[in-house]
Amino acid sequence: MTATSPPTSRPGERSGDLGSQVLSGRVIELRKKRGLTLDQLAAASGVSRSMLSQIERGRANPTLAVTLRIAQAFGLSIGELVDQPWTASRIEVVRSDDANQLFRDDRECRIRTLSPLHMEKSVEFYEIRLSPGARLPSAPHFEGTRELLTVTQGRARIQAGDNVSLLGPGDSAHYHADLDHTIENSGDQELVCFLVVTYQ
Repeated sequence: MTATSPPTSRPGERSGDLGSQVLSGRVIELRKKRGLTLDQLAAASGVSRSMLSQIERGRANPTLAVTLRIAQAFGLSIGELVDQPWTASRIEVVRSDDANQLFRDDRECRIRTLSPLHMEKSVEFYEIRLSPGARLPSAPHFEGTRELLTVTQGRARIQAGDNVSLLGPGDSAHYHADLDHTIENSGDQELVCFLVVTYQ
């Protein structure tokens, strides 16, 4: 979608632009599936509540920058937001060198999404690599969110609320993620682990 001009419809009318209609329907669909209010989506995307409301009613023709922020709030690319890229194949492959799957990649931490980004799901799957001494603190997720972490290399210190556990290779921990929680590399080598996030 390459829409950059302001809406041309009169108040109370929906825009006739097909791209706006597709975006409107997708934002409503995704927001409701995630159980998000307009205020919550506004906070996650950095797009104002009033703009989101106009988009959902088909009265706004947002810039690519605004559309990208909305897509990223849902964990999607712009193409995935405005299209539904389903194919006849029953197998979807996430390649190890696919840069689009990198959620974070810096000196201390590398997080790679292993589940397809476009999927509407109650489960997310990640590979996490932390340098020695690095920490990955997280604010509480939505109520009912749980995380299952399995260590394959190194040692981890997991904290959820006031509870702390130490993990080594082959150990797994299942914990509440609707509390403040932290994954920390407590060893002297790179920590490699796999994280499954579930939403109720």
